[in-house]
Amino acid sequence: MKLFLSTDFEGTSGIVAWEQIIEGNAEYEQARRLLTNEVNAVITGALEGGATEFVVNDSHHHMRNLHPQDLLGQATLITGRHKPLYMMEGLDASFDGICFVSYHGSIGAEHAVLSHTYNPRAIWEVHMNSKVVGESGINGLVAAHYGVPIIFVSGDAVTSHEAQHIAPDAEKVVVKQSIGRFAAAHMHPTLACELLRAGAARAVRNLNVMQTPKFELPVSLEVTFLVADMAEMAQWVRSVERVAPRTVALTSESLLDLYHMFVTVVTLTRALVEI
Repeated sequence: MKLFLSTDFEGTSGIVAWEQIIEGNAEYEQARRLLTNEVNAVITGALEGGATEFVVNDSHHHMRNLHPQDLLGQATLITGRHKPLYMMEGLDASFDGICFVSYHGSIGAEHAVLSHTYNPRAIWEVHMNSKVVGESGINGLVAAHYGVPIIFVSGDAVTSHEAQHIAPDAEKVVVKQSIGRFAAAHMHPTLACELLRAGAARAVRNLNVMQTPKFELPVSLEVTFLVADMAEMAQWVRSVERVAPRTVALTSESLLDLYHMFVTVVTLTRALVEI
């Protein structure tokens, strides 16, 4: 049984500040140990449930937060930036299940610690077919394209709630309760890892009842940016339509093409953020 793990950082117990999860800051080394322990807890539980092969895509910031030698289960680790499939790089139809580890709430969510949707310095909000979505919903497009169910999600309570519409049967483990965007009540890391291990084991054992995300075609993504210049730049991508000064619409019958369009828009507009 082969599992794909997409790992973020903000949903880890103990994390409440950008300074903790960006390289070069004093707290970063402690934070990456917390993340690594949670990822390994998921792998350990999945092994207990019967999984045999793991591919881990490090998906946060510069995407080199995990060391290969630290991962259990002899997991393959995908690191580095500018991946064609971004947070879902490495997924294909050969996998049996997907785990979203240490995910977080969307930029518009209430009481979601470190909430954002892909780029907090560029994206104000994202709607999918008129419904606000975060990263789990957007990444579900790739899962649906390849026909692989999302079987496990971890983070805060908002993360669990937002994943419900794409993965209603997935095991959802809440390791902290968000108080605000920069405050949370955290489960002790040891207890959090115990719950993650148990949840991952249940997810694998119940794999037969997990269903692939379903989307009504065509799917439309509306992306609202912080400033109008970003919407103007997004129009450089073919089939992107500007529908308001700061908002563009991406529409496609192909879920994978739609995701590629979104990733391209995110990558382009990052240039304006970095000016």
